[in-house]
Amino acid sequence: MPDLSGLLADLAAEGDSLDALVAPLPAARWAAPTPAEGWTIAHQIAHLAWTDDQAAVAATDAPGFAKLLEAALADPGDYVEAGAREGAADDPARLLARWRDGRRRVVDALAAVPAGERLPWFGPPMSAASMATARLMETWAHGEDVAGALGVRRAPTGRLRHVAHISVRTRDFAFRNRGLEPPDGEFRVVLEGPDGDAWTWGPADARQSVTGPALDFCLAVTQRRNRADLALVATGPDADRWLDVAQAFAGPPGPGRAPG
Repeated sequence: MPDLSGLLADLAAEGDSLDALVAPLPAARWAAPTPAEGWTIAHQIAHLAWTDDQAAVAATDAPGFAKLLEAALADPGDYVEAGAREGAADDPARLLARWRDGRRRVVDALAAVPAGERLPWFGPPMSAASMATARLMETWAHGEDVAGALGVRRAPTGRLRHVAHISVRTRDFAFRNRGLEPPDGEFRVVLEGPDGDAWTWGPADARQSVTGPALDFCLAVTQRRNRADLALVATGPDADRWLDVAQAFAGPPGPGRAPG
């Protein structure tokens, strides 16, 4: 995996990629529905802007983030939705400017985090590198929803490796988040990257494994496509169960997407 500077460059590039989709849109187009039920394009960008704001606080003001976390725990069912809802009501030009500013602040804040420091979050605390990876994952995932609303098919890039990596790292969290005991031992994960190269995690002699295209794996673990529509192969009962419960994001388990 790249160092923090490489991760932050990829995070910025992922944001720029989505920015290029939404920046030319007329204001009325921001109200277009996306595959996420009840969310428009404006909701998607507002959520990213809101989460970037939270991440910047986590990286620069631990006491301030503790207050944000307290507010989240007081209303866990609506806290995230409210951030998206309020932002989506703003003028699209102002929302776009806010998102751009937040992306810049997150990159700058994470670049300044001392090595070894753990940052608070809504899930487990994480390093600056893990936070950057999580922000890239969310930017890509919500970008898929925006692309779906616009009828655009985005070409996968090597940045998907970060999405896959955080998904492998959060395997046990996904099980516990659904009240399930994580499996013993590592899985072997072998994914075909966009350029045809193999991305691998876990021991080669692992008894259980997941294989398939990297894009399909990332769509599954971000819950952007139903597993039935993806070319993923699980070997072993625990690996098979993982593909049903996997989530690369913090927070409660999502409803996922219907087949087709």
